[in-house]
Amino acid sequence: MTAEVSGRVARDELVALIERGEVDTVILAVTDMQGRLQGKRIDAEFFVESLVDGVAEGCSYLLASDVDMRTVDGFALTSWDRGYGDVAFRPDFSTVRHVPWHDRTVIVFADVQSVQGQSVAVSPRQVLRAQSDRLAQRGWTGFTGTELEFIVFRDSYESAWTAGYRGLTPANQYNVDYSIQGTSRIEPLLGRIRRSMRGAGMVVESVKGECNFGQHEIAFRYAELVDKCDEHGLFKLGAKEIAAQEGYSLTFMAKFNEREGNSCHIHLSLRDEAGRPVFAGDGAHGFSPVFEQFLAGQLAYSRELALFLAPNVNSYKRFVEGSFAPTALAWGLDNRTCAFRVVGHGSSIRVECRIPGGDVNPYLAIAALVAAGLRGIDESLTLSPPFDGNAYASDAPRVPTSLHEALALFDSSAVARDAFGDEVVDHYVHAARVEVAAFDAAVTDWERYRGFERL
Repeated sequence: MTAEVSGRVARDELVALIERGEVDTVILAVTDMQGRLQGKRIDAEFFVESLVDGVAEGCSYLLASDVDMRTVDGFALTSWDRGYGDVAFRPDFSTVRHVPWHDRTVIVFADVQSVQGQSVAVSPRQVLRAQSDRLAQRGWTGFTGTELEFIVFRDSYESAWTAGYRGLTPANQYNVDYSIQGTSRIEPLLGRIRRSMRGAGMVVESVKGECNFGQHEIAFRYAELVDKCDEHGLFKLGAKEIAAQEGYSLTFMAKFNEREGNSCHIHLSLRDEAGRPVFAGDGAHGFSPVFEQFLAGQLAYSRELALFLAPNVNSYKRFVEGSFAPTALAWGLDNRTCAFRVVGHGSSIRVECRIPGGDVNPYLAIAALVAAGLRGIDESLTLSPPFDGNAYASDAPRVPTSLHEALALFDSSAVARDAFGDEVVDHYVHAARVEVAAFDAAVTDWERYRGFERL
């Protein structure tokens, strides 16, 4: 398969494409705390001449700002007192992909380093790499698939902004979950997104409608942990950019309105050095002892690691009983009322975590799931029986109900500090405190409607 067909580009191929004039723009991208791609568009000839064996630099505030890109005091990484110096973007040439929705453009993902060459521990890609390394020490490789839902509107991003995101027109006016007719209404846009992602090297599996009005999901084949998270970020960016080019807008926010929220179900499995599945075994339900302990760890510790699974104020609005978003930290066999749903058979057996929403930073979420699972193995935890029935009505421990609660749990978690280190924990706890403070200071539409006249 040629690079042009696969969408993936080897380092030597990239140089050749640039020399032939087939690529004139290189996007060098890092992932910020919110899971967004940030970076620079670099002239391709300059990239070959100056950066193919070096690094680019960018302001350290990319890993120390809020959603609005405001500089925020209190981070150890950088501050006004430290002058907001640069960090280095080190290209990872195993990640080069075509970007078909922009002419003659490729993207290269980068690892974040200090200008002296040390890894920046709080960078999301580095947080996940550290957990992948822990798996590798045991002879395992992690594989994941992330299933992202989004809501499409027949309004441009500019008109949606001007309208204050009120009165928008969803692409579908009724529930089109699994509906072929309903999804056909928006197939020109969804089809372009699918074909573009295939051109960027992603293996597209399917597209389907979802429950909320205008809600859809495009599923892609699983991949190694870091590679899949790179793909996840590029898909989110590309879907938004293609929608904008077509005059639409779409959102991945966890809870846009009172109807069903946008999920990001995360499937996770392990393989050994020979490529054999680690989770499959001769135990109950076809589980291996490793899988039982790994899943038990996720059940035991996902509550205190929830900050990485549900990182925003809005994330917690999604956890509503009877909404297909979990509230109970239980596991079940193909049970969508549980936070952890075991699916697949034989060698394909895996766990699906249903906690994250579409707003999640996948690097951090998957790092948390791996850390919790490894803790379960280290502690030889015993897996409880599968929950059979409606987990919403169970007495199982609950997903935290607010970002404030989640950050307090994360801050005091010995599991988080052992797995990620104090530097990472303190960094993301501070970011969450900034977000909570911003929300607490805001006056919402709900308050105005409730109180303008009647209070």
